[in-house]
Amino acid sequence: MAPIQPSQDSLDRRKLVGINAETVTNITSTDFPGHHAGEDNSWSLDKFKQNLKIIFHQNQTHDAVFSLVGVDASIANAFRRILLAEVPTLAIEKVYVQNNTSVIADEVLAHRLGLVPLKGDVEGMKKLVPFIETDADSDSKLTQRTDVNTFVLSLIVRCERNPSADKNATEPEDKYINSSVYSGHFKFIPEGIQKERFDEVPIGPVSDKILLAKLRPGQEIDIITHAHMGKGGDHAKFSPVATATYRLLPTITITRPILGDDAYKFQKCFPDGVIALERVTAAESEGSAEINDPAYYGRQGDEKAVVADVMRDTVSRECLRHDEFKGKVKLGRVQDHFIFSVESTGQFPSDDLFLQSVDILKKKAKRLLKALDEIEK
Repeated sequence: MAPIQPSQDSLDRRKLVGINAETVTNITSTDFPGHHAGEDNSWSLDKFKQNLKIIFHQNQTHDAVFSLVGVDASIANAFRRILLAEVPTLAIEKVYVQNNTSVIADEVLAHRLGLVPLKGDVEGMKKLVPFIETDADSDSKLTQRTDVNTFVLSLIVRCERNPSADKNATEPEDKYINSSVYSGHFKFIPEGIQKERFDEVPIGPVSDKILLAKLRPGQEIDIITHAHMGKGGDHAKFSPVATATYRLLPTITITRPILGDDAYKFQKCFPDGVIALERVTAAESEGSAEINDPAYYGRQGDEKAVVADVMRDTVSRECLRHDEFKGKVKLGRVQDHFIFSVESTGQFPSDDLFLQSVDILKKKAKRLLKALDEIEK
């Protein structure tokens, strides 16, 4: 029996999740991504390359928004989980308190220090290796603190009275020196090869204005910290992203013209920028335009609703709650079009983080193939 060849209209409908007033339709996935009974859905690398698209909408250092098109939800979610938990980053792991006379307990202060995001030379960071703490004696570089797995940062701050302060001053910042301890007080102490790799961009906090503690005259903090590479799956402080989310691309199809006051009301049902208002042209009013719809006859100059930017839509369904729009609009979401939003904590650029997640997924796939080969043997 020859394979079934579905029509293009059927293929387009298959990709859409239907958004109704009270229900969501066409959400059932197939047993295998992209497989449908009776059809020839054999996987092809050329076909996959043709369908795969990555479109950047915003690409700033700490914030990237892009569309990933042509993959299954399982793949998109794998990238999200890898971004959150498996891309290795640097964070303070060991805190050696030599003196702390502030009101903050040692363990609380240590926890705050661990959550300070660190940055450094990007290429130098990628050459680091993890540090594995073990009680057993070992000559492995992974179990010994070296210049490729450990960074030393000191935090030495003492609060004193400001001799030049105005006698009527009331603010601690004016009365005292170092009344607040900020992340900018960290000092990087390079060792070995670190002096060369991190000469231009030394290891330090992403922001110098992160408040760590408050001090008063006579109080001081004297701490040495060790920073190691780790993964977000072990602790949230190692997660390289503040947020890593995706959503399906919304679709808004106006099936019948929405004109006049209804057009204004329809526009208010969506976030700003989703729906625009245009004038009905003379050609549309006379029925001589490419789209000949009787609803336009005699309505020249009236406002009509048109879809301007579906990416701004949040699929609120508000328009489906009004009787005047029934049968005039269809809402949906594209099943294989994922809009990713990746916000970096500052250690790596957002787009670079996504590339690292792709590399990690590739290594996982290779390990799986190797394990399958060993099973067959």
